[in-house]
Amino acid sequence: MTRPKAEPKHAGADAHYRALESLYRQAPVNGLFDSSLEIVEEGFARIRFQVDECHYHAAGAAHGTLYFKMMDDAAFYACNSLVTDRFLLTTAFNLNFTRPLKAGEVVAEGRWVSGRRRVFVAEARLIDGTGEEAARGTGTFMRSHIPLTSLAGYQG
Repeated sequence: MTRPKAEPKHAGADAHYRALESLYRQAPVNGLFDSSLEIVEEGFARIRFQVDECHYHAAGAAHGTLYFKMMDDAAFYACNSLVTDRFLLTTAFNLNFTRPLKAGEVVAEGRWVSGRRRVFVAEARLIDGTGEEAARGTGTFMRSHIPLTSLAGYQG
């Protein structure tokens, strides 16, 4: 007699993570960037992206909007990995620039810090191609009234 295979312990969580990654890929704004999201584990997200000269400000380094966008997304997805029913919204983000970014691969890491009910806090950082930190920040996120399942890109 063959026993049915047990469902992997984190199959539900993994499905949620993959659905969030799909949501990221399908967001129209992300078509503007060469980037990919990986939710590594609960509360930890990583975005790999390419900085190109088209992202530069007049002085020849990446504009701060790129720093903010990637750090906000990494922190957001780290927090939303803990929430399976609702889309979160950014309510605040504090950003500290530590070095300029030039063309090449950069990694944004977001890590959940606190909160599990209504408000969530996460830290984020950018690591350049040499392994140096280029920025650090903290974001605050809250539950919205938008069900994740109502969003076309979320396939959970």
